[in-house]
Amino acid sequence: MTAINLSRIHFPVSALGPGRRIGIWFQGCSLRCPGCISADTWAHGKGRTTIEAIIGAIAPWLVQADGVTISGGEPFEQPEALLTLLAEIRERFGGDVLVYSGLELSDIGGVLVRARGLVDALITGPYRHDEPQTLALRSSDNQQLHLLTKFGRARFARFEKPMPRDKPALDVMFDDDGTIWFAGIPRRDDFQRLHTNLETAGHQVATSADRSIGKAKQQRDCRSKHD
Repeated sequence: MTAINLSRIHFPVSALGPGRRIGIWFQGCSLRCPGCISADTWAHGKGRTTIEAIIGAIAPWLVQADGVTISGGEPFEQPEALLTLLAEIRERFGGDVLVYSGLELSDIGGVLVRARGLVDALITGPYRHDEPQTLALRSSDNQQLHLLTKFGRARFARFEKPMPRDKPALDVMFDDDGTIWFAGIPRRDDFQRLHTNLETAGHQVATSADRSIGKAKQQRDCRSKHD
């Protein structure tokens, strides 16, 4: 069995690619980009499971889904698990596969060679809070969309243009324990406004961001990870 650190899976997701999608979030990220929507996925060593368990869990959804989106966390920090998962999905699923990475394309080229034909579209680059946010499917405009297959070009070419400002940007989910979580591309400072509005209305707000490293380190430019 192939081990993997997993944050969560969910269906349907509509804000991270075309159609109704299966979302798979890896657990663990060393980049820790300031302002990241998925800060709860940063911590390593959590959510241990197997690829076989994930495939079993998503199997009922595969016949309903239009695509699969894999994000994190940083999927390429678990390369063997990622490759095994991609191969298992491709064997069973005829929809498209989109993968998000905070790394640059040059940092993951070796893994991509091994994943040839398994990924239809790939978004690379760290989230940078000071960059413009105008491109579809991307949190900041430094991030790049790579169309890796003919199917990927057919499915994702329309996302190379600017993002419609009136398009819903987030899916909102409610877990059984009352936790609320979001999937998608929030507009700049959306969560700060939400936090302020909830506190103004008298609610107590707590987030699941990983705070195991110091504030100064969190604020360091993610680009230093690639120097």
